[in-house]
Amino acid sequence: MRALGVFWLAVIGALMLGALALDGMGPPAGGIPPGLTRPAGGTPEPAAPPVAANDNAPLREAAPVALPEQDLSPAGAAPAVAEPEEPAAPAAQALAPTPVVPRSTLAALPSAPEPPPLPSLASRMEAAPDRPIAPPDPALQEPSRYGPLPRLGPEGRTAIRTYGRPFDRSDPRPRVALVVGNLGLSASLSEEAIRRLPPATGLAFSPYASRPDPLLERARLRGMEVLSALPLEPANYPANDPGERALLTTLAPSENGDRLAWVMSRVTGQVGAIGALGPMRGERFAALAESIGGVQDVMRERGLLYIDPRPGSPQPARAWGRSVDIVVDEPATRGEIDRRLAELERLAREKGSALGLAADVSPVLVDRVAAWAAGLEARGLVMAPVTALIRRPEEMPRSP
Repeated sequence: MRALGVFWLAVIGALMLGALALDGMGPPAGGIPPGLTRPAGGTPEPAAPPVAANDNAPLREAAPVALPEQDLSPAGAAPAVAEPEEPAAPAAQALAPTPVVPRSTLAALPSAPEPPPLPSLASRMEAAPDRPIAPPDPALQEPSRYGPLPRLGPEGRTAIRTYGRPFDRSDPRPRVALVVGNLGLSASLSEEAIRRLPPATGLAFSPYASRPDPLLERARLRGMEVLSALPLEPANYPANDPGERALLTTLAPSENGDRLAWVMSRVTGQVGAIGALGPMRGERFAALAESIGGVQDVMRERGLLYIDPRPGSPQPARAWGRSVDIVVDEPATRGEIDRRLAELERLAREKGSALGLAADVSPVLVDRVAAWAAGLEARGLVMAPVTALIRRPEEMPRSP
């Protein structure tokens, strides 16, 4: 215990002697250096160098201000041995300075243009609207027991001109035209075709459509030409059956004429007819010159055109019209439709114009035709309505 007390007395004495020594030393001579004082309100910021009066002077960052070294050793103490300074880093290893841009250059730079507006969902999914075609004109109709039938109007005015889509005939680019058939049997599919196909597409409506008038109105509002699909006796009849109102080689001309009147009464505002009903193209009926000639006579006398759906067949001899050059959907697969549309383009470049037939409207057909037509003008061609490709009949009677 005695030894422990002596130890603590020695410790306390040493502490008291140290305190007296520190008090005797006092603050450094001259007081606290100004560089080590902190003004009220926070750490002092180094003063920025003066900015040149020239606006074009580059903007430079202020160099850091080095504080002077102060001797903090106690008075009377031996000076501390200075640590050797490390060699300065080579200039190549120093950080590259930030590129300097004059203020006037920054002010002269143009502002970024506003981005174009994003297309709406409707514009991406639908073809662009177009000038509508005139509604059915009573002056171009005559009554019948089936409904109004087309006829020549005053001063020889025809349905071809009245309901035809306008087209610049001075356009020198190769022309391609397309007729899509079997419209009207499915309302939803027909509406999709009218909405998405290019407006220059011709639409052939089935006479067996239950309610064609709303679809015909929508087609006219988009500027699309409409035609009647004629149910002519096809090859392999009756295995291939064009329906109860078909024009047959075994019927009398008067009966076929009555059935033709019924068919024409089903589509108002038409520019003419095509001798195909879906994939059936009336080969057996068209093989009889007098039978098909009688149909063409009716078309011509009523101011309508006639499209022969058989590729390679002669041009209509007794009516304004045209024969198709290629059927684009046989078979109706994506790859085959694309290949045949490309072939249609090639024919148009060679001949100046080409007419295609899509016999049966389908979702894949609508999709491929819409995609194909979107880039047609960029490839140097123009899509034309059917009425822009028709030819004068070789055997049309001339006025005396």
